[in-house]
Amino acid sequence: MTTRKTALVTGANKGIGLETARRLAAIGFKVWLGARDAGRGEAAAQALRDEGLDVEWLELDVASDDSVAVATRDLTARVSALDALVNNAGVALGYVDALDADGRYERPPSRENIADVKAIYDVNVFGPVRVTQAFLPLLLASLPSRIVMVSSYLGSLARASGNSQSPNVMGYGSSKTALNAVTLAFARELAPHGIMVNAAAPGYTATDLNAHRGGRTVQQAAEIIVRLATLEPGGPTGGYFDENGALPW
Repeated sequence: MTTRKTALVTGANKGIGLETARRLAAIGFKVWLGARDAGRGEAAAQALRDEGLDVEWLELDVASDDSVAVATRDLTARVSALDALVNNAGVALGYVDALDADGRYERPPSRENIADVKAIYDVNVFGPVRVTQAFLPLLLASLPSRIVMVSSYLGSLARASGNSQSPNVMGYGSSKTALNAVTLAFARELAPHGIMVNAAAPGYTATDLNAHRGGRTVQQAAEIIVRLATLEPGGPTGGYFDENGALPW
């Protein structure tokens, strides 16, 4: 068992998750890099170890009850507590295929594939619920601890209703709206126990999720995630933030 500060980042073999793992390890965390694919997960962890960082791969498919259960047993055998959980894993099935030559999304909700929407929810909504419930005993063993739900500007109902230029991405956007509600639900339950639970909007970042069409770097995107994962005791909980402050739900 270890008493060093520890963090688990899901979906961390690339993109924003990988940069978040790097940043947390760089400030002294022992980071568990959650990824479902052994080859990609171990390669990502090794790349960070080559930078002198303390990072290990943890096999974790957030859409699988069995995988989450096994990952929980594996991590519990190695650490006594978890200081930060970053629910980063996410998908946007069908999004790239619906982009025009200028990168504009042009698939209306009436044409979104229901099977894709279900799969999106399984990862983006039920995944964080599965993972948070499973690892909660480790988080409770290291108070105050922090949970970060990686949301999106597209999850804001206020922004969507007040901005006709906002992409109308029903499946992905509504999954992040649901994740915001999940954030509030866990925050209400866990606040009395000293766990801070917040949602982060990293912005439209150049990643595989959008065929690297985003205008922000992963370094910029990770800023708010790392900030929320390292809040001082008594910090905010039940909030929705980007690096500039609170966002409207």
